[in-house]
Amino acid sequence: MALLLTQVFTLHDVTKLRRAVAEQAESSGLRDGRLDDFVLAVHESVVNAVEHAGGRGHLTLWTVDGVIRSETTDQGAGIPQAYLDGDVRPSSLSYTGRGIYLIRRLCDVVDVRTGPDGTTVRLTMRLPHASVSPSSMKRLRVTGGGGPSGRFQV
Repeated sequence: MALLLTQVFTLHDVTKLRRAVAEQAESSGLRDGRLDDFVLAVHESVVNAVEHAGGRGHLTLWTVDGVIRSETTDQGAGIPQAYLDGDVRPSSLSYTGRGIYLIRRLCDVVDVRTGPDGTTVRLTMRLPHASVSPSSMKRLRVTGGGGPSGRFQV
């Protein structure tokens, strides 16, 4: 596990936090649309904590086993069940309800745990496979003299 970022946030931190998440996610290998999707989903989870859970929260960002994860926690009163379902697109006239709907569509895995003592939103995106550069590969030479046929030497 590689810890990338851990920060308490309020409304005043939202923009800087979004930039920091984008920088860390890009450095971890996310690119193009997947980078944009992950950053937007994390941003939505942070904004939800600010708007609906007392104006503050905590964000942790890390990589592990080929994925990047964020976890946003707050001390709010919990998310109403109607918003948790997230399968029905909110009306275009609706002012609220888009955050969780978007989060569920933007990330590979979304886990929301909520109750009267707070909410934790964990978002996961698979990182692209690391490409192997020729310089990082060991060179092997197969020799035929003096030993069993096909013996490898490093």
